[in-house]
Amino acid sequence: MNNLHFLGEKIAEKKYEIAHKVHTNRMVDLKQTRNYNLTNEKIIEMRANFINYFGEAIMLKHDQKIIFDQIVKWGKESGELASNLGISLSEALEDTTYYRKFIWEVLKEEIKKHNMSIDMVFELSSIIDPLLDKAVYAFSLTYVKFHHETLKKAKSAFLELSVPMVPITKGIAILPLIGEVDTERATLLLDETLKKANELKLSHLLFDLSGVMIVDTMVAHQIFKIIEALDLLGVKTMLIGIRPEVAQTMIQLGIDFSKITVKSNLEQALLSLNLTIDTLE
Repeated sequence: MNNLHFLGEKIAEKKYEIAHKVHTNRMVDLKQTRNYNLTNEKIIEMRANFINYFGEAIMLKHDQKIIFDQIVKWGKESGELASNLGISLSEALEDTTYYRKFIWEVLKEEIKKHNMSIDMVFELSSIIDPLLDKAVYAFSLTYVKFHHETLKKAKSAFLELSVPMVPITKGIAILPLIGEVDTERATLLLDETLKKANELKLSHLLFDLSGVMIVDTMVAHQIFKIIEALDLLGVKTMLIGIRPEVAQTMIQLGIDFSKITVKSNLEQALLSLNLTIDTLE
């Protein structure tokens, strides 16, 4: 048996011992304890499987491509898991330091014990370092991909909540628009407003702008695109709560209000529809 095969066997043989050391040290490092819905046994099993790849690589049990493919597969699965569990990328990558440290502890002990040459250290390094680099690359790439998708879903959910159309009686709803309206939100506003107006079978929509502090050209035109689109669906739109500074901006932008019903507040809007707040309670 050659020295490389012997050392690889030692890593495979001690994979659980190394995995326990990595896990114990990582748990000490963590600033706060979290519940990842994974048992310690499951985490240690995952770590041991990862360490075993290094044992196999050192034994030259498989060719480099097979080991690299296994490492990439492990990195992708672990990256997805870490992202789903909400572990930060920097925190997750701290594991690399401990894998390297404790794998080398076993190797150095055996190298000294059996008086192996310094060349063996360089040969081992040429096997271990590329594998760790590949694992980190695959892990990071997958983590960023899934983390980005999670952020996109969260942003989409947030944007949907930012179009809160509230039915107030049959055929009538109010849409209170609050905060800043950027291009993305403006596009969603058009899509969601038309969809909800159709679902609720609206005849009238009260578009409350009292929570909008600033209106630029894009926002103003988007609002009027919504009004025109709703009109094609047979929905009459009423603007309410326009702030003086917003009204002034709209006039400066050349917005034509001649065909748009505008009321100063919700009560006036309801009265114009022969409704009062009392009748809705």
